[in-house]
Amino acid sequence: MQASSAATADDPRIDSPLAWRRLIVALLLMTIGSAGMYVVSVTLPAVQAEFGVSRADASLPFTALMIGFGIGCVMMGRLVDRFGIVPVIVLGGISLGIGFIGSGWAGGVYSFAIVQGIFVGLFGSSATFVPLVADTTLWFARRRGIAVAVCASGNYLAGAVWPPIVQQLVETIGWRGAYISLGIFSVIAMLALAGALRERSPLPATTAPKPGSPIASNRPFGLGLNQAQALLCIAGIACCVAMAMPQVHIVAYCGDLGFGAARGAEMLSLMLACGIVSRLVSGAICDRIGGVRTLLLGSVLQGVALLLFIPFDSLLSLYVISALFGLFQGGLVPSYAIIVREHFPPAEAGARVGTVIMCTLLGMALGGWMSGKVFDLTGSYHAAFINGALWNALNLSIALFLLWRVRGIERRAPLAMST
Repeated sequence: MQASSAATADDPRIDSPLAWRRLIVALLLMTIGSAGMYVVSVTLPAVQAEFGVSRADASLPFTALMIGFGIGCVMMGRLVDRFGIVPVIVLGGISLGIGFIGSGWAGGVYSFAIVQGIFVGLFGSSATFVPLVADTTLWFARRRGIAVAVCASGNYLAGAVWPPIVQQLVETIGWRGAYISLGIFSVIAMLALAGALRERSPLPATTAPKPGSPIASNRPFGLGLNQAQALLCIAGIACCVAMAMPQVHIVAYCGDLGFGAARGAEMLSLMLACGIVSRLVSGAICDRIGGVRTLLLGSVLQGVALLLFIPFDSLLSLYVISALFGLFQGGLVPSYAIIVREHFPPAEAGARVGTVIMCTLLGMALGGWMSGKVFDLTGSYHAAFINGALWNALNLSIALFLLWRVRGIERRAPLAMST
């Protein structure tokens, strides 16, 4: 990322009021930029009805968006390193405007999916995720952890804010009008906010590892680098296939149960609002018990919440379970970044974090489509919840394996030191 050559590790702007003002702007930008992945869930029933397609095909725009989002995170990370944060945000704002307005004019579900994947996912939402988190780390030292947590919470804040707003727009001006309105707002708001980030970032400070923190090495978990990376990638896909089931289909599920799409939108908003709390609390837990144990805890709790959807389908119980699901799953994705920081060579952390996060987004994409396909084949969302729970079990097994490897290394460490 570009930085002023005069900036140093002692730059007075670090942790300054300017840094906190930038953090607020970053939070707003991520909240706007992440709208697309939640709007698809709200409009899914209306899109399916208008285009006359199956539930799986109606889920394709979400799948395309998340694939584009995942690939775009890697691409945008490289662009922000080369050109700085402002050009990337401008590109993202223009792309979101084109993507949302183009979605409102789509003539079929496949053209809708293509627009979502390219303009909303690849060039739009991705510009407000990894680049903003990376920029935030350069402006904080003492409060870096909470700053990154606040910034990353914009992704969930979008899920709390946008579903009820878009649902109201769908009911008043239709899903096409909702997308066009969102596109106009996004491009105006993001271009205006980008101006607040014009000042170049300080150079990143070099900090010593905390006492007692895991030692990164070329043999993470006693495995080869690529073996360990592959396990984390599979775990990321598995946990997010499971995570996508309620997030993508809760609105349609409520419609099928006769509660209406508006109630489903409220549940999605509640779920993601609780996810904000979960993300912040999990960050504090991670500082105490480490990334692997936090991943294991989140995986167990997410699996429990998924299974609760099967026997309980009253309106009140769905509100409660949606809140629990949000509280349980919010810390899963950030824990992968912590695991990489703890166990992999620091010089490779950025690229490896980007790869794992991309896999989590691909898992969301696969999970959104797969849940719709299971519904089409069985006529029931119960089977889709079971499918999600099985993928969650795969994530849980990898987390248990990694913890077993970590504990083995911890037991052997004192013996190695004594010899």
